[in-house]
Amino acid sequence: MSTITTPDGVEIFFKDWGPKTAQPIMFHHGWPLSGDDWDAQMLFFLAQGFRVIAHDRRGHGRSAQVSDGHDMDHYAADAAAVAQHLDLRNAVHIGHSTGGGEVARYVARHGEPQGRVAKAVLVSAVPPLMVKTDSNPGGTPIEVFDGFRKALADNRAQFFLDVAAGPFYGFNREGAKVSQGVINNWWRQGMNGGAKAHYEGIKAFSETDQTEDLKAITVPTLVLHGDDDQIVPIDDSSRLAVKLLKNGTLKVYPGFPHGMLTTHADVINADLLAFIKG
Repeated sequence: MSTITTPDGVEIFFKDWGPKTAQPIMFHHGWPLSGDDWDAQMLFFLAQGFRVIAHDRRGHGRSAQVSDGHDMDHYAADAAAVAQHLDLRNAVHIGHSTGGGEVARYVARHGEPQGRVAKAVLVSAVPPLMVKTDSNPGGTPIEVFDGFRKALADNRAQFFLDVAAGPFYGFNREGAKVSQGVINNWWRQGMNGGAKAHYEGIKAFSETDQTEDLKAITVPTLVLHGDDDQIVPIDDSSRLAVKLLKNGTLKVYPGFPHGMLTTHADVINADLLAFIKG
């Protein structure tokens, strides 16, 4: 397996496909998944002649199930370690959900000052802040995330099955075309990771205020979101995020769910390609 060891001693798994001379696209997955969640995008962009990279976040997938560092700072630093190891330059960084938060922090703190980043994409992403606070009154109440933690601690396997079969892909909507394979693959990715990383990751994706990260990003940034996202509601995420970005563009997909990268890969991939080539 292809792995690197971060400065704090964590083994991070990554995939690196395609010509090393081609423009790189690095993909950052959501909670509680792995780099495998990007299969539809990696194969598409590989066929378009790009170099494609996806890593498993610490504690997720095939990366080390370490006890510590399950926070946005470490997530971004780990991504930076992979990018530096592969010497990625002029790269496009695409993040989904929690991975969108990882991209925002990576670009703001690690990628842009070194000239490593050409463009960024935030897909159904968590920034600027998910949890409801006095300054973020439209956010999701902390009790919802406490419920996630309890469900995960009580029966992680069933919780992950319920999320995939229900709100993540919009399979709980009337008339939805349900794919058992997609549900099974989400569950497989989740159960390959570590329970501690997943438990602590809930705090990372819900309580990390990334307002300043978004303000610091100057590269062209595409923000994509479905307006039927039941996991990360659009009104308190992407609609706010695009206002904080210096060079951001928001595209809203009517009726698309949180997992639209999988359910509507053909539509999303075409829009991603147009933005990267534009």
